[in-house]
Amino acid sequence: GFFQSYAVEVDVKDASNATCLYAKWMMRFLIKYETNSSDYKNANLNLSSNVTHNGSVCGNDTQAALLAVQFGEGHSWSINFTKTNETYQGDFITFTYNTNDTAVFPDAKRKGPITIVVKDTMRPVQLNNVFVCHNTDFFEAENVTQIFWNVTVQAFVQNGTISKKESRCRADAPTVPPTIANVTTASTTTLSPSPTTAPRPVENPETGNYSLKSGNKTCLLATVGLQLNVSQDKPLLININPKTTSADGTCGNTTAILKLNDGNSTLIGF
Repeated sequence: GFFQSYAVEVDVKDASNATCLYAKWMMRFLIKYETNSSDYKNANLNLSSNVTHNGSVCGNDTQAALLAVQFGEGHSWSINFTKTNETYQGDFITFTYNTNDTAVFPDAKRKGPITIVVKDTMRPVQLNNVFVCHNTDFFEAENVTQIFWNVTVQAFVQNGTISKKESRCRADAPTVPPTIANVTTASTTTLSPSPTTAPRPVENPETGNYSLKSGNKTCLLATVGLQLNVSQDKPLLININPKTTSADGTCGNTTAILKLNDGNSTLIGF
C-alpha cells in the first residue's frame, strides 16, 4: 500500500521572538502490536496535517534543546539536542503511540500510551550549520520502526537566522555508493531516456531476488518485480530498481517482515 505522510515544519522562537530551533522533515512509523486473539498485526502510523509542537524548548549552554511534536489521537515524538563549544547533536528520541487510537490499532490487546526511547545516531554538527539528510533513515526498537527522510534541522540557531551552511549525512554524500544488502538482479531491462515530446509508458520493472537470514540460515525468499501506482494530483508510476534497493527485516516463529528501501525515499514493507 501507499501511505500519504505530511511534512512537519517547526520554528521555535525565544523570548525575543527570534528563531532558536528549526526543523522540517518527513517521518512515519511501522508498529507491530498484539491483538486480543494473541496474534500480531503491523500498523502504519503517519503524521496528519494537524501537528502541534507544544513543549519545544530553545536550549542554551546548560540546558538541552527539545523538539517535540504531537499528532493524531494521543501520539507524540520528540528529540533533545545537546551542544559543546563548537558542535551540537541529537541525543535521545522519544516516541509515544496510543493504542486507544482504534483507527490505527484495531483490536489492540494492550490499551493506552506506549513510550520507547532510542539513542540518536546523528553525528556532531558544527554550530551555525544546518543538518540535512534527504535519504531515508531508520530506528528500530521494541517492535517499532521509525522512518525519517528529507530532514533539515538546526539547533541553537544564532542571531535568529537559519544558516546557509549545510552539514550532510553520510547517506547523502555523493562519494558513498548505495548499500545493497542481500539483493541480486534476476534480469536486466534498459530504460530509454524520456523524450522531450510525448511521455512514453513506463516499462515493466526489473525482477529482483531478495532474502533475509536468521543466523546463518535463510528464512525468507522473495523474487518479485515491483511497480508502484500512486494516485495523487496525477497518476505516478514508480519502478523499484533491484540494483539500488536494500533488503532488511526480521523473521519470527509466526511473523516475518520484509522491508525494501530503494534509497530514494521509497520504503515498502511486507
